[in-house]
Amino acid sequence: MKTISTIELETLLQSNETLNLIDVRETDEFAGGHIKQAKNVPLSEFGAKVDELDRSKPIHVICAAGGRSMNASAYLDSLGFDVVNVDGGMMSWTGETV
Repeated sequence: MKTISTIELETLLQSNETLNLIDVRETDEFAGGHIKQAKNVPLSEFGAKVDELDRSKPIHVICAAGGRSMNASAYLDSLGFDVVNVDGGMMSWTGETV
């Protein structure tokens, strides 16, 4: 499984508006501020929603600090997804949030 920093993610987002970014924080955390391009799939609902994820391009996974996204990324990796964990999560994110 690949891992990138939040700085690398920000660079990717600046060049690719259609990046497949999944935020696995819970709904209330996501509502408190998230990256504009992120889709919220809370880790507590992740197993039930994994079939809804787009397999056509790499999935970048982020959470608050990196632990939940690592778990979700490992799970997706075991299912054969092309997955990238965002190390440091939203606590390391310095870009714009909505």
